[in-house]
This record gives sequence, structure tokens and C-alpha cells, in this order.
Amino acid sequence: MKLVVAVIQDQDSNRLSNALTKYNFRATKLASTGGFLRSGNTTFLVGVDDERIPQLLDVIRDNCRSREQMVAPVSPLGGSADSYIPYPVEVEVGGATVFVLPIEQFHQF
Repeated sequence: MKLVVAVIQDQDSNRLSNALTKYNFRATKLASTGGFLRSGNTTFLVGVDDERIPQLLDVIRDNCRSREQMVAPVSPLGGSADSYIPYPVEVEVGGATVFVLPIEQFHQF
């Protein structure tokens, strides 16, 4: 058994949640915040048998797309804000960051 932790952008959250339900994956959905862009993310925790890992990864890959987005950089915390000019930059957002962790024991009460 494995624990899959998938951090995705909020825009993909409902689509992934519906797909997980469709393919009979049980997941816990947590609100989270990204450190780089400080934007909303959703973290899914999914306990899954080893043989279903490829199917789960396909579901995540098919429902979490990366996209280009213009963002204003965050002002520097330690430096002088006088010389800081926040020009928007285009960055790639979305997609999924997925961790697959081994589980030693599983209990359901």
C-alpha cells in the first residue's frame, strides 16, 4: 500500500476530485498555499494499493494541466522596497507535484 500526496492548483481541484470519484479512488482534500506564488493549492491524500498506482497517476496527469500565467513578483522582505519595481512575469503554473510514500500499516476503525 502507498500514500499518494498530490499538490495541485485550485483551478484543477474540482476536475480531479470528480475523476477520483469516477475511478473509485478515495481521497482526503486539504486546502494549502504554495510558497513560490503564494497562491491557493489543493493537496489530495490518497491511500492506494500498489497495483493501482499507475492508474492513479494517469488520472492525476489527465486532470491537472500546466498553463502560463502572468504574475506580479512578491516584494523582497529583507531589502529596500524603494528600488523594487514589480513588473509582471510569465510563469508556468498548474500541473501536479506528486509524492508516492510507502505505508507500513493501515488501520480503519
